[in-house]
Amino acid sequence: MIKAILWDFGGVLTTSPFEAFTRFEKERGLPMDFIRRINSTNPDSNAWAKFERSEVTMDEFDKLFEAESGALDHAIPGTEIIKLLAGDVRPNMVNALKICGEQYNCTCLTNNVAAGKGPGMSRDAAAQAEVESVMTLFRQVIESSKIGLRKPDPRIYEYACDQMGVAPEEVVYLDDLGINLKPAAVMGMKTIKVVSEAQALRDLSAAANLSFA
Repeated sequence: MIKAILWDFGGVLTTSPFEAFTRFEKERGLPMDFIRRINSTNPDSNAWAKFERSEVTMDEFDKLFEAESGALDHAIPGTEIIKLLAGDVRPNMVNALKICGEQYNCTCLTNNVAAGKGPGMSRDAAAQAEVESVMTLFRQVIESSKIGLRKPDPRIYEYACDQMGVAPEEVVYLDDLGINLKPAAVMGMKTIKVVSEAQALRDLSAAANLSFA
């Protein structure tokens, strides 16, 4: 029996930062998926992982990321990547969150960094206000940069379950990255990979036994 719904933020309630990465790569003449390649190299110890756990400062991340990308022949300051992180809020997903919140414990579990403003990592005041209004819909928000754990470390899912007071088998978890979903599924969570907004709404409707029309 489902008691809680665990929501990733970027790529689920907002458009994916990967779309911004792709635009950036095209504008700079970089190889396709170059930024994702950097972030997937040594994924637990690279600059990105350290920043999401708040093990390095913004200035340190800036230099580390530039060194890592430079080692792959295209040096990019980390600050340039941080500017790409904030996506656009998806109103239909927010509506689904509101409906789910009436029946389930809805908690946000997000990998983020100590840059920009808040879980959405926006650097724009108007966009941040919109993100903050969405955040009020959650019972709680769990941020990697604040607890020193990041997905897909299994310990962050254990932490989330403890915070929600539920067993993994009582959780539906939405994320746009399969690598983040795998450990949760092994623990017993019902997982939904968000490929598109329409698909996510269909899958969530079925899992939660709710209508979002």
